[in-house]
Amino acid sequence: GILFLNQWRTGLIEARVQSLRVQGEIIAAAIAASATVDSDVITVNPDRLLELQDGEPVSPLSFFDPSLEFPINPERVAPLLRNLVTPTRTRARIYDQGGLLILDSTNLYARGEVLRQISKPADSGNFFLFDWWNTFMDWLPGDDYPQYQELGVDEGTKYPEVAAALGGAATAIVRVDPKHQLVVSVAVPIQRVRATVGVLLLSTQPGDIDQIATSERWSVLRIALVAAAVQIILSLLMAGTIAGPLRRLAGAAETVQSTITSRAEIPDFSERTDEVGHLSKALRSMTAALYGRIEAIERFAADVAHELKNPLTSLRSAVETLPRARRAEDRERLNAIIQHDVRRLDRLISDISNASRLDAELARQSAERVDIAQLCDAMVSIQKDVAANRKVDVVLEKHVSRYSPVVLGHDSRLAQVINNLIDNAVSFSPEGGKVLVLVRSDEDGVTITVTDEGPGIRGDITRIFQRFYTDRPDGEHFGDHSGLGLAISRQIVEAHGGSIAGANREDRSGARFTVRLRRAAAEKRK
Repeated sequence: GILFLNQWRTGLIEARVQSLRVQGEIIAAAIAASATVDSDVITVNPDRLLELQDGEPVSPLSFFDPSLEFPINPERVAPLLRNLVTPTRTRARIYDQGGLLILDSTNLYARGEVLRQISKPADSGNFFLFDWWNTFMDWLPGDDYPQYQELGVDEGTKYPEVAAALGGAATAIVRVDPKHQLVVSVAVPIQRVRATVGVLLLSTQPGDIDQIATSERWSVLRIALVAAAVQIILSLLMAGTIAGPLRRLAGAAETVQSTITSRAEIPDFSERTDEVGHLSKALRSMTAALYGRIEAIERFAADVAHELKNPLTSLRSAVETLPRARRAEDRERLNAIIQHDVRRLDRLISDISNASRLDAELARQSAERVDIAQLCDAMVSIQKDVAANRKVDVVLEKHVSRYSPVVLGHDSRLAQVINNLIDNAVSFSPEGGKVLVLVRSDEDGVTITVTDEGPGIRGDITRIFQRFYTDRPDGEHFGDHSGLGLAISRQIVEAHGGSIAGANREDRSGARFTVRLRRAAAEKRK
């Protein structure tokens, strides 16, 4: 559409018409001023006066003798026409009132000069692409201009513009020659004393406007070729730096989806600082988290199978031995073992079920503002009744200063963490012992510390948060606890974006568990 340049070409034609019209008026005025008569005496023709009818328009020259109607002298006009027309490369023809060609700028007569023809500039050979393009543009449907024909010297009135100019109106017509080249013609009447004595016909050289349009098209085409080259280079660059890496990342993601037996590796573009590098790091992190979750599930399944196998084995042995027991005390002991193993299985299955659906519940539920001080107060009140049976005192201290101990989370799950820590501390504390629950808040977060006066962590301190790891105090039956309490607590705290740690007290015997949670931003007032 840009290369066709229809609108620009139409504007160029209109500008050329206006230029020829102004040029024709100037030349026509100069020719009229140079027109002469054959005598210095002007006579009135009385017969013409008598022939006029009432109401018939009168021309100032109609009273004079026709032989004295200011004829155009070619010898005087030719030099003037040559000087005005030749620099513009415009063809000029002068017709008299009868449509007879008086003068043609292609054959100028001058006093003392022989007939000569203005030489046209040699048509330099065009680039073959120009010819092809012009042929293509001529083949396309375009403006429907009339065909230009060269008429005889006495056929001037057959040009519509000449006939209109003889009537006193300047007229312009656009035509095409047999080679489909535009020719613009403008006819201007030559008038003296408001009488039309001839017509000046100005026309452009065939192909002048087409050459300008072709040159403009070639300029636009060169810009288009440069833009196309830049686009191709950028496309290749994008294909190599964006499309290619994205294709590799997509292929690796599909491999992760379809591969079961092996671990697919995501291409590493983390050194790049653009979106592809960010996507690569995100996919690698997601894949690592996915494989980590799969491995955790596998380990969890293995641990569950191992933990369920022990009570099942004990239960099977007791059931198989029970029919063979003859003494009443042996049957009672075997029944006690069976009941103990059943309770242990029930406890394991319940804790395993809670641990398995914990992530899903935390993901589905919306986080709410939870006041940790109030939550700890409620949990301490509940545990005081249980601790009283063991003669253990549970004390709550709050150091919240000016920062409110409010976090975003799930109150039921956070209560489960606090309740589990207090319950463990009470179970490890001796009679008359004390469990201290301390709540502190600062600008960055909220800290919950549960301290007991028991024997402390006697086993491997790095394994206390592993699933099914137990290190119960002396006197408790094996299997009374599933070993999932601290593991579930860590899972809940980490899901809230916090951390949990356990250590032995430095000042005296006992253990200390610390939970750190992010403090929620102050609620805006409405």
